[in-house]
Amino acid sequence: MQTQFPLPVNISSPSLVSQDSEYINKSCRFDEEFKYILLPVSYTIVCVLGLLLNSVALWIFLSKMRPWNASTVYMFHLALSDMLYVLSLPTLIYYYANRNHWPFGTALCKVVRFLFYANLYCSILFLTCISVHRYLGICHPIRSLSLAKPRNAHLVCGLVWAAVTTCLIPNLIFVTTTQRDNDTLCHDTSSPSDFENYVTYSSVVMTLLFGVPFIIIMVCYCLMAWTLCRPRQISVSQRSKSRRKSIKLIIIVLVVFAVSFVPFHITRTLYYTYRVLEADCWILNIVNFTYKITRPLASSNSCLDPILYFLAGDHLRSKLFRAFAKKQAANNFQSPPQKNKELALVYKSPAVQAGSDCPC
Repeated sequence: MQTQFPLPVNISSPSLVSQDSEYINKSCRFDEEFKYILLPVSYTIVCVLGLLLNSVALWIFLSKMRPWNASTVYMFHLALSDMLYVLSLPTLIYYYANRNHWPFGTALCKVVRFLFYANLYCSILFLTCISVHRYLGICHPIRSLSLAKPRNAHLVCGLVWAAVTTCLIPNLIFVTTTQRDNDTLCHDTSSPSDFENYVTYSSVVMTLLFGVPFIIIMVCYCLMAWTLCRPRQISVSQRSKSRRKSIKLIIIVLVVFAVSFVPFHITRTLYYTYRVLEADCWILNIVNFTYKITRPLASSNSCLDPILYFLAGDHLRSKLFRAFAKKQAANNFQSPPQKNKELALVYKSPAVQAGSDCPC
C-alpha cells in the first residue's frame, strides 16, 4: 500500500488560524490523521518493551552487580533516565489516541514534555560518557586507572543531570496548553506567539546537548579505531578481547544515534526552519509528516539502550544468565524432606503393608 502524504487544507477563517494544534500560517493547515494511529501504537510498543528491558537492567544493576565500576555507573543512570521516560508514555498514548485531547492539566503537560527531552539529552550525554570512558581505557590505560573511578563517574552523572535540567528549564516555561473547541491541547513546543523564540532556544540546546557530544563521540571512536589497529605490546588474546568489546560498543552507539537521534534532530530542524520561513504548504506538509515519523524513533532509544548493557556491558550478561539459571534450578529442585515425606506415605499405605503389589 502506497503511503500518501496528508493534503494541505486551505482555510480563511482567522479563528481557525488561532486554534490549530500545530502549525498554521495564513493559508495552510495540516491534516494529521496519520499521527492518531502512528503515535499511540509506536508509543505503546516503546512503553511495553522499555518498561520490561529497563526493569530487568535496573534489577541486575542494583542487586547483582555490586560493587560498581565506572562503566556500570553510567549504564545505571542511562537505564534510570529511560525508565523515567517510559513511565510518562501512558499519558501521551491516551492523548494521541483521544485525538489531541489532554485532560491531565497544564502542569503534567509540562512534566511529560520535559521528560521526553530530558531522556533524549541525558541518553546522548551518558552514551558520550560511556564512549569517553572506553576511549580512555583503550588509548590511555594508565591514566584511566586514576580517572575512571566509580566516585568520579557518580560526579560526572550528577553534572549531566544538573546540566540537562538547567538547559531544559526554559522548556517548562514555553510548553503550555491551549483550548481548541472542546479539546485541550498539550503543545510539544510553545504557543504560536512564542514559537520563533522557542526555535532560537531549541537551536542552542540542540547544539550544546547533541552537536557537541556527537562530535566528541566520533573523535573518540576514530582514535579508538586507530589505536586498536596499531601493533601493541600485549598478548593476542587480550588485544582480541579488547577489540571485540570496543567494536560492539561502537556499533551499538552508532546504531542508536543513526536510528533515534540523528533523524529526529534533522527533521525537527527542517520542520522548525520551514515554519519560521513560512514555506509553501505542500513543503510544510511533507516536512511535518517526516518529523512526526521520527518522533517515535527518538523515543525508541529507551528500547535500544538495553542492548548496550547486555552486549557491551561489563559482566551484566553473565550476571543475568546466572540469575535466571539459579531461579530455574530452584524451581526444579525438590527438597529431601519433601521426598522423604512422600516415601513415608507410600510405605504406610495398606497395600504396601499387606505385601501386595509392592511398588518397590
